Amino acid sequence: MQADANAASPLPCDRSVLATLFEGAPHGVALFDTALRYQYVNPAQALINGLPAAEHLGRSIITVLPEFDERQTVLRAVLRDGRPRDTTFSGRTRDLTGKDRRHWRGSYYRIEADGSCLGLIGVVLEVSSAAHQREDLERTRRYLTMLDTAATSIGTTLDMDTTCRELAEFVVPTLADVASVEVFPPDIGHAVRRPPPGVLRMRRAALAIAPAIRDAVTGNFQEPGEYIDYQEDSVVQRSLATNQPVLANPTDEQLSRSGPAPERAAAYRAMGLHSMIVVPLTARGNPQGILGLGRTGGSPAFTEEEDMVVARELAGRTAVDLEHARRYAHEHGVALELQRALLSEPRGQHPHIEIATRYLPAERDVLVGGDWFDVIPLKDGRHLKAMGDVMGHGVEAAVAMSHYRSLLRLLAEDELPPHRILEQLDTMVERSGLDRAATCLIAVVDRLAGVCEVASAGHLPPVFIDPDRASARIAQLPVGPPLGTGYGTYESQVLPCGPGTVLFMYTDGLVERRDEAIDVSVERLASLRVPASGRLDDLLDEVLNRFGEDAEDDIAVLASRIRTDSRPEEQAGGAG
Repeated sequence: MQADANAASPLPCDRSVLATLFEGAPHGVALFDTALRYQYVNPAQALINGLPAAEHLGRSIITVLPEFDERQTVLRAVLRDGRPRDTTFSGRTRDLTGKDRRHWRGSYYRIEADGSCLGLIGVVLEVSSAAHQREDLERTRRYLTMLDTAATSIGTTLDMDTTCRELAEFVVPTLADVASVEVFPPDIGHAVRRPPPGVLRMRRAALAIAPAIRDAVTGNFQEPGEYIDYQEDSVVQRSLATNQPVLANPTDEQLSRSGPAPERAAAYRAMGLHSMIVVPLTARGNPQGILGLGRTGGSPAFTEEEDMVVARELAGRTAVDLEHARRYAHEHGVALELQRALLSEPRGQHPHIEIATRYLPAERDVLVGGDWFDVIPLKDGRHLKAMGDVMGHGVEAAVAMSHYRSLLRLLAEDELPPHRILEQLDTMVERSGLDRAATCLIAVVDRLAGVCEVASAGHLPPVFIDPDRASARIAQLPVGPPLGTGYGTYESQVLPCGPGTVLFMYTDGLVERRDEAIDVSVERLASLRVPASGRLDDLLDEVLNRFGEDAEDDIAVLASRIRTDSRPEEQAGGAG
């Protein structure tokens, strides 16, 4: 290669001296004449520039390294005033070992002899590794902060879809441009259609998209709640089969073959997807679903060393939350179905009384409780109404509730007064070993005498809504201890309850609030009136609308009254 037309200036010292001083130096050394042309470079500088030392001589910096024109301004200033200068610069040299920009730190000094400037000497040290280390440290710090924040941002409830949505929205756009979470169909509830052989069917629980690509994605992907079929050779199936994350920079052909559907490749390309990670959501060996991450456009491809590690950690933490949520959903579903089945057992018609009941479970993140009610016909035109609340929640509480109700039905056959029924029930429960205490309110209405005999085992008082009174009556009762202790003593009280009077019974979920005394809440029930329609169902709907909206526990309510249109011959008969 030919040097520049102008000949190189004489070296300020013998080349053998320069070789002795700098040939073995680990940093780059270069000498320049006053025209900033190379007069000498040591092997380290030649390696940095990616050009043999001999091909530097007589050539300018801009000729050897076109990207470093701005460095000449610093060098000219050193030639002009003789003051040494340090500068940091970056760019790409002729070194073909990498395509990334690299960073150097250079120190430049003027060479003088007898008061004349002969040129410059520059000492260059590559600092790319230090810059990369700083970037790595910053990225690591950012990821650690992300993982720390995830602990309080994901899994805030026991609802699976909420947890999945929190995960998807957490990683976009910090870690990915688009994220989806798919879970296996629930093991209870409505049946899911069977997929074709070899196809995996999952339910999309969450989807998050960066604002920059939202328009390109909208309408091209299944929304949360929809089911997605993954082919046998898809990335999702591979990830679940090996229980390992899979990183892919897919081609069109790979997307067509392994996507949820072959035609989906066009949608992926429309949003510029070029890198993806699929991570299994597995907790204690139990697969819950998958987390899919994608990067698009100018975003860098995912890396195994950093991005996949962070994605795996987030997925592992979330999978534990999802397992808890799935177990809760299963138990909640079983308990709710059991409770509804018990509370909806068919009863015979009651020609002499009207009855309306409601059961309202609390919010989904609260386990179903042991609230129950029953209506049992007795002899001589009487009816027994019971309202109870087993302490605790879940399947065990619902099963305990069924035991209480079965024992109560058995005792009702003996025609005992309410307080005696409670005493017998307390003793039987204590002897049976049932470790769930319960409150209970028993009211025996004698429609012929127009009275109601009531006894309470730790339960809230009933309310009587008379047709000719401006306000309802809240019964003032002696209250015994809850059932299940074996030491309960109870008292019955007889109250007026003629035709047209509504007997209203309820569990504490209707009135119990954290910021209010229970007595104040109960007194509010004195405002209850039968609606203009006269229907008991409308009364209960109104009660739940007024008092049940912010309930923190299950609510059971029962309203009954003696029919006013019963024929005299019916009133002379036995129990209806």
